[in-house]
Amino acid sequence: MKKVTIVIALFFSVLSVQAQTKISPNTSDVKNPDDQESLAKDYLSQIMGVALSATSNMKLFHFVYDWIGTPYRFGGSSKNGIDCSAFTKELYSQVFNMDIERNSRDIFSMVSPVNKDDLKEGDLVFFKIHSRRISHVGIYLGNNRFAHASSRGVAINSLDDAYYKRYFYRGGRMLESFKEELEKEDNSKN
Repeated sequence: MKKVTIVIALFFSVLSVQAQTKISPNTSDVKNPDDQESLAKDYLSQIMGVALSATSNMKLFHFVYDWIGTPYRFGGSSKNGIDCSAFTKELYSQVFNMDIERNSRDIFSMVSPVNKDDLKEGDLVFFKIHSRRISHVGIYLGNNRFAHASSRGVAINSLDDAYYKRYFYRGGRMLESFKEELEKEDNSKN
């Protein structure tokens, strides 16, 4: 319902902007793909609270948007319910074409540590929530925001939120050696 309301609001805002804009008689009916991409980036920037640039991975942001609101279910791996590691695994599979581990601790073994200040779009963020071991994982989006399957479902939160700030453990970036290994496996299958 929330997505439908947002889409309707976006539709009417685009219509009002077009009504206020003078259109020259020589304008063709064909929409410029760059303009559509720009509108999509503006829309997702507002929804997710992340400034999308020309270098942003739109596939990443579309994937996250499609999953927002999916309920949390421990051990789940579908739109009916998903947990944090399954969400991360599915995202990496669909967006980055990488098959990663299914458990947050195992995923952590596949990354090189990254300081919080050096995180980039697509990096992973790990948390030790009420545990001495890694118990939660999310995907960094930029602007200190990350996507994850929380107890409230798939959502976007800030690393600056008191709760996540308290339990944040470390950021991580997929190891180059692991990426190369995956590419070799994919090439040998073809």
